[in-house]
Amino acid sequence: MTRQVLIDNTIGKIRQLPDMKIKEVNDFAEFLLSKIDDKIIQQGIQKLTSESKAFDFLEDEETLYSVNDLKERYK
Repeated sequence: MTRQVLIDNTIGKIRQLPDMKIKEVNDFAEFLLSKIDDKIIQQGIQKLTSESKAFDFLEDEETLYSVNDLKERYK
């Protein structure tokens, strides 16, 4: 089935529902859309942080400690 056929079938079924069930379908559709929005926002934040240069200064920092500084080693 194509997208348009699915939409038309769904609309036809929704028209047969009582008012309270139509509200439930609407609420569910809003829930699905908010999940999509949340995912888009999360991906945007991940992209911003991965491309950020905020912590680049740490790459130039000298190493303060080495393995030789350990008092006890765990295996």
